[in-house]
Amino acid sequence: MSHMCEQLRQLTILPVLVVTSEEEAVSISQALSDAGISAVEITLRTPAALSAIRAVKQALPALRVGAGTVNTVSDMQAVATIGVDFVVSPGLTRALAESARSLDMPFLPGVSTASEVLRGMELGFDCFKFFPAAACGGPALLKAFSGPMAGVSFCPTGGINASNASEYLALPNVLCVGGSWMLQADVIAAGDWVSIRNSTRDSLIHLSRLQQL
Repeated sequence: MSHMCEQLRQLTILPVLVVTSEEEAVSISQALSDAGISAVEITLRTPAALSAIRAVKQALPALRVGAGTVNTVSDMQAVATIGVDFVVSPGLTRALAESARSLDMPFLPGVSTASEVLRGMELGFDCFKFFPAAACGGPALLKAFSGPMAGVSFCPTGGINASNASEYLALPNVLCVGGSWMLQADVIAAGDWVSIRNSTRDSLIHLSRLQQL
């Protein structure tokens, strides 16, 4: 089992954040941490992303902070410089794989088809982001992968929400789920960090109870 898989196995939900400022990133991450979240993914989709990652790591040293939407080698190098704990990409190229390996960076590459999984296995990966999960077949496709691709694990992301997360988590080849359903835009705009904390905590409790059944 790779180090990336070991990290994900400790999670239930990996929140995916798109942030507009350092202050917003720290406030959201603090609320998620207070709810029981131990890792977050901050995507490189805004100009504030790199400084936000740095700020969250400084403010919440116990929280594992990953960088998402890492699409190029230059992205990989930039986030490595600021000390992210892991990297997530929507896809996988040989250049990204080699860059992550040279930087000794835990890397979760994205896949959506059997061929992409096989190519990733050839590059030495056994743990993948399944993206976009809902659009690519959801739990049914991941269940189909489990037979011919034994030993491979996934973190599905894309279209995951409070009502369907348990379907993914019930699968033996799913380590955790990625999502942002607890991070509604209007709630963030209002600065209602208590609501984010409470909704996230409720989701964790609900999913934990279902997994124990």
